[in-house]
Amino acid sequence: MTTCTPETGAPSGARVVLVSPYELGRQPFNLAQPAAWFARERIAATCVDLSQQKLDPATFAHAEYVAIYLGMHTATRIAAAALPKIRALAPHARIAAFGLYAPVNAAWLKALGVEAIFGGESEPDLLAWVQSGVAPAGTLVRRDKIEFLLPERRGLPELQRYAKLILADGTQKITGFAEASRGCKHLCRHCPVVSVYEGKFRIVPVETVIADIAQQVGVGAQHISFGDPDFLNGPTHALKVAEALHARFPDLSWDATIKIEHLLNHAELLPRLHQCGLLFIVTAVESVDDAILSRLAKGHTRADFEVALAHCRALGIALAPTFVPFTPWTTLTGYRDLLAALLSLKLVEAVPPIQLAIRLLVPQGSYLMRLPDFARRMGAFDEATLGYPWQADDPRVDALQRDIMAWVMDAEKAALPRAEVFAGIWARTHAALGEPAPPLDPAQFGDPIAHHSEPWYCCAEPTDTQLASF
Repeated sequence: MTTCTPETGAPSGARVVLVSPYELGRQPFNLAQPAAWFARERIAATCVDLSQQKLDPATFAHAEYVAIYLGMHTATRIAAAALPKIRALAPHARIAAFGLYAPVNAAWLKALGVEAIFGGESEPDLLAWVQSGVAPAGTLVRRDKIEFLLPERRGLPELQRYAKLILADGTQKITGFAEASRGCKHLCRHCPVVSVYEGKFRIVPVETVIADIAQQVGVGAQHISFGDPDFLNGPTHALKVAEALHARFPDLSWDATIKIEHLLNHAELLPRLHQCGLLFIVTAVESVDDAILSRLAKGHTRADFEVALAHCRALGIALAPTFVPFTPWTTLTGYRDLLAALLSLKLVEAVPPIQLAIRLLVPQGSYLMRLPDFARRMGAFDEATLGYPWQADDPRVDALQRDIMAWVMDAEKAALPRAEVFAGIWARTHAALGEPAPPLDPAQFGDPIAHHSEPWYCCAEPTDTQLASF
């Protein structure tokens, strides 16, 4: 382990360990940013990424403060498993949690011995906690503007250890990870960003974004993945970032997450973004059932999705849809319709199979609970899964989800191609319906698109390997 603090200047006596349990195979911006804040104050901080590193006793031997970044559900589950070992390695350290899933799980985290809970723009509050030694009485969620510093990445594992970009021809590129904004101005009911940011977003200055990308290119990055919840929340800012990136690194490709709604409302920007190196777009389609989309407050319809897909393809931009296919309202025929839509739209090769196995997560604070009559569907909050349990109206739907998740997990271990995994899902779905599965035409699968080598989804269950890796 190496410290995130630059070697110049003598650090103060405080010893801070910043921990990221999991960040979708990316080098975590949300360790590098607070590390920069500590570095500026000459406070020695060490970064630990549990997706790449073990909990080393030497790292925690003199720790006074440990701050754990909980950016997603999977990371939070892994953190819970790691906490007893962290406590054993640093019995006198004071522990904080920050990130999207910290505020919504505050009571549970406090019961596990976490003394301070921060959300939103957490860096000033993390710093104040360490400098003052005083934990806030309650959860602190900061939504106002802060100063973004050049992320301090030198204490993190090298980029080559993280997920790669796999191009359509199978070649790979070392991938960096940047953020041009945090939060989101939209209120999709199932999204974990909403309960913390409540429709607000904050931009990272263009010069800071480009400087961060430059330091990653300097150590080998050939492609950049933007982690913004939505790259076009601020379209003017996004375009400035894209143009500055392209001017500095004209051969650098990049990807971003953008809503269907924004792809339609800002369609005029897409040609320029493509010219600036935009290779593919991840978009949270979630469903092809308009009634479910309305309940999720996604702001688009199935027809909108199809229009956006056609437009992106015409420009040469690949679209990588994500889904939450199993919801309380999903039916067997509705799930079959989703699979049929992927065939008719030639998207089978563009969708990681795990996306077809995801079950809707309802965490604490979810805006889904504001839906009339939704709460009555939920069981009591389950601390083991950190969500409210639910059952579909048709028990066959729940059984199919379990069957498909098991199949996808086995297929991933065997490194089966996406087409073969889809064929297994297709067969299982028709078996659940008591129908013969129509033969599949490989011509309907579509062409492979560029994608990341780490396909895991933020709301998926952590694997046994992940839980035991630290």
